[in-house]
Amino acid sequence: MYERDAAWAVQQYEAIRSILPKAQMPAQSTHAKNLGEIADLFDVFLLDAFGVLNLGDAAIAGAVQRVEFLKNRGKQVLVLTNGACFPAEQALKKFIGFGFSFDPTDIVSSRTALATAIPTLPDSGFWGVMSAHKSQFENFGVPWRRLETDVSAYDAASGFILLSALEWTDTQQMLLQESLAKVPRPILVGNPDIVAPRGSHLSLEPGYYAHELSRNLNLKLQLFGKPFENIYDLAFSRTSNIDASRVVMVGDTLHTDVLGGAAYGVRTVLVTDYGLFSGHDYTKFISQTQIIPDFIIPTI
Repeated sequence: MYERDAAWAVQQYEAIRSILPKAQMPAQSTHAKNLGEIADLFDVFLLDAFGVLNLGDAAIAGAVQRVEFLKNRGKQVLVLTNGACFPAEQALKKFIGFGFSFDPTDIVSSRTALATAIPTLPDSGFWGVMSAHKSQFENFGVPWRRLETDVSAYDAASGFILLSALEWTDTQQMLLQESLAKVPRPILVGNPDIVAPRGSHLSLEPGYYAHELSRNLNLKLQLFGKPFENIYDLAFSRTSNIDASRVVMVGDTLHTDVLGGAAYGVRTVLVTDYGLFSGHDYTKFISQTQIIPDFIIPTI
């Protein structure tokens, strides 16, 4: 049995590198203690959630105070998250519970990027959806049916939306693959992450299952969220004509946060003490991937 750790995750992302955005990287990274040291360089801070603001159901020590520091300096702070299981309103409630003073427009999610781009089905059919029971997919306003173990639902669906793998099983993945093998249909991925840090382990996310389908069946995916430009387009739509050079993406991953930010033309910060690379030598992954952040900090 393979060990699902940071090295394994990097290997998985490198295997799909050809479909990820291309970006120009700096020659080397600058080290800083925290975002406070580089705050004057930027006007807008795009912050990943997991590994930057919180771990599980608790805020990272000092994160609430750092966000308030940035806001008090007149900076715009947005949360860019690939967490698509629940609506942005529920994510906002979670962050407020942690002590953050965010507004609804401060939360920019891959779920919202997906919602703004769901195509109209060419028939009177429905979308088969990978989701948790409480994902509230009815908010999308499109015909849908949650995928469980009814084979007929897979075969009758006109397309598929992969939103959350929280309750997804190997059996459901097999049913989906078998159905797509018979009749290929559109696959929209609302969370392109392959894994997510969950304390002592990495969970498999919709991106993992989507890329397995693509690899096994040679199917094209429509991906929403970091590192793809659709979520950055959404974020920039909430700023006021800000020069991209004054915007920075802050995250704990190379292939989603750093690569995505660099590809969109903004500066990047890698957080190392929490999230994916916690307890690992992050320098070897930077060397292996040649995804080089502009700045490296232990925590925000």
